[in-house]
Order: sequence, then C-alpha cells, then structure tokens
Amino acid sequence: MKSFYNTFTSSLGRKFTMALSGLFLISFLLVHMSVNALIFYNDGGATFTIGAHFMATNPVIRTLEIVLIVGFVLHIVQGLLLWKKNRDARPIKYAYPLATPKIKWYSKSMTLLGTLLLLFLVIHTSNFWIPNRIHQFRYDEELPLYDLMLEKFSNPLEVLVYLFGCVSLFWHLLHGFTSAFTSLGISHRRYNGFIKWMGTSFSVIVPLVLFLMPLSIYFKWIN
Repeated sequence: MKSFYNTFTSSLGRKFTMALSGLFLISFLLVHMSVNALIFYNDGGATFTIGAHFMATNPVIRTLEIVLIVGFVLHIVQGLLLWKKNRDARPIKYAYPLATPKIKWYSKSMTLLGTLLLLFLVIHTSNFWIPNRIHQFRYDEELPLYDLMLEKFSNPLEVLVYLFGCVSLFWHLLHGFTSAFTSLGISHRRYNGFIKWMGTSFSVIVPLVLFLMPLSIYFKWIN
C-alpha cells in the first residue's frame, strides 16, 4: 500500500505517472488527429462525419473517454505538484547564465506550456466535445460537427486561438515525448536516437495537421 501511495506522491512516482499518462494522451492525439484529418478528403464532410460518428457512438471509445479524462487530470495535477515542489525547494532562484545550450527554453517552460494547453483544451471542448455530448444525451443524436467546424473557423479569432494552441502543443511535445521515455527508464544509446527522431517527427506532424485544419477552412481550401 505504501509503495502504491509513493507512486503518486514521491517525485519519482509523480514523474512516472506523468510519463504514463503523457504517453496515453499522445496515443489519443494520434487518433484525434487521424479522425480530424478526414476533412482533407474535401467531400463536404461526408468521410469526416463517418469517422466522427464512429468515435461518438462506439462503446469502447466512449468508455476510453473516461480513462482519457482521468489521464488528463492526473497529468495536469502531477505536473503542477512537481512544479510546486521544485519551486519550494529553491525559494531563491538560481542565477542562470544568459546562454544555457544544454537546457532548451521549452524544457524549462513545460508548466507554462501545459497551462496554455489546458486553457486551449477548455476552449476546444467547449466548442465541440461538450455541446455534442450534451446534445447526444438530450436528443440521442449528434450535432453536425463538420458544419460546426465551418462556422467556428470562419471566425479569425477562433482560428488564431487554435493556431496558438497548436504551436504550444508542438513545444510541449518536443520535450515531453522523449522525457516520458526517460522517466520510465527507457534510455539507452542504441535507441535514444530513434526515440528522439520519433518524438521530433510526432511533435511536428501532429500539431502541423491540426494547425492546417482551421487555416484550410478559413481560407476555404476545403468546404
């Protein structure tokens, strides 16, 4: 029982649970991106609607949504607790030199980037996921999500919010992806290069696809 408790309270335990929840959220991002990328078929949303309907009605996916919410909460809470513990451990900040080539700025700004992503997530779920689930609960039918996307992304302010969210996601993933493997003890010179390459590729491709979605709708490259 004590070891289980330490998994969620010790620094190493929090890093471990953050890594596991982070990798789970990364797998969700891949699925989320793949379904949303169906809009690029440019067929009036027909293919996208099929994918969105599957995600909204499949019982396995609906069950995993609960796990996803728990994963988000766990990842956020553990991250904030680690940040607070590190801050409390050094009330007087270290005097860093102006240039620290071995420590990237985004590595030191994961809490800030995570907070920005949390704000973006609140906006995103308020725009699409929450209204759709409420509509399903009340009327046992889904909202026309494709039409809703066309409406939302005709607003330049909404587009800018989503572009900013995607940029924040890129920087957060760029450090978080490889850091998760390190926290899990998966580190060896034979495959560290591959993990770093995979993390960089994922950090570029996923945010880029999500970045292009609102732009494509706003500039009417797809309709």
